[in-house]
Parts: sequence; C-alpha cells; structure tokens
Amino acid sequence: MSDTQKRIDDLVKSSQVLLFMKGTASFPQCGFSGRAVQILKACGVDPKDVVAVNVLEDDAIRQGIKEYSHWPTIPQLYIKGEFIGGSDIMMEMYESGELQQVISGTAS
Repeated sequence: MSDTQKRIDDLVKSSQVLLFMKGTASFPQCGFSGRAVQILKACGVDPKDVVAVNVLEDDAIRQGIKEYSHWPTIPQLYIKGEFIGGSDIMMEMYESGELQQVISGTAS
C-alpha cells in the first residue's frame, strides 16, 4: 500500500462521517460537493461533525481516492469506514430514507 493509500485508509477507518470533496463543508467548490453537504445537512448531520477532505489541496489524495474506492468521481462519502457513493447515490439513498438509516447508525 502506498503512503497515499495508507493516509486515505487511516482517514476512512478513523472517521464516522467522511466526505472527500472539492472545497470544505462550509465552502464547497463544486456543485456536486455542495449537493453532498446539503444532503448530509438534510439528514440532520451537523457540518462540523463531517470530516471533509478538500481534494483540491492535495493532488495525491485527489487521484488516490479514486483508486482506493474504485470510483471515478468526487465527492465520495464514507460512513463508519464504508464507501457509500457520490452525490447521485447519496440523493437516491436520501430520497428512499436509506441514507438517514445508515447515518443514524453512527450515533454512539
């Protein structure tokens, strides 16, 4: 495992709610990242409780996360170490109520 993959793995495993995104939770820098933050807020997640990794600040992470998850796009949401998906999947899960159930399982 490369250093970058190890860094990503450590982040994923140590965070309840982790969002790899463009920008920050308080200042998203692309529409899809902004939508991901809004979906989390709609699920009752306080943006301060989201570990947001700004991929624009680290190109190794930006490329490495795509390899780590085998998912080509950003944002990418992880809950309790499990890859959930990007903003489209988050929206589908939110609309069905599934995302709220997954997130409510993080309260401990």
